[in-house]
Amino acid sequence: MTSSNGSLLLVAACALLDADGRVLLSRRPQGKPQAGLWEFPGGKVEPAETPEQAVVRELREELGVEPCERCLQPFAFASQPMSDGRQILMPLYVCRRWDGFPDPKEGQKIAWARPTELDRFDMPAPDVPLAAELRDRLSGARVLD
Repeated sequence: MTSSNGSLLLVAACALLDADGRVLLSRRPQGKPQAGLWEFPGGKVEPAETPEQAVVRELREELGVEPCERCLQPFAFASQPMSDGRQILMPLYVCRRWDGFPDPKEGQKIAWARPTELDRFDMPAPDVPLAAELRDRLSGARVLD
């Protein structure tokens, strides 16, 4: 995908929410860019693939879970410039139903965190505003002007 000001990288991510209201985070393994940072599972949207299809594929590949594509709820998105001049656009979906148990398949660590605890995790820039949005909307917090 390209935009008028350069290249646009479309990456789709998912916040898996368990029955206790906790969010699954995945820690980028050594050897990958931004290793050690915590993120919402997901990845690049391939050509001819929808963001929802990318989320399903990535969750299957990264964690061995099978999310219900109909259960993916569009939640928020982030748009951030990258150091190489590209712009990253990342929609975040929320999923409360999936088959299987999350099992890291790519050497990454995973953690379950309450939305109010997400700011304790070091995250890549696009994930930070999405974590704040999850915290605010899922914890019932109100922002006053």
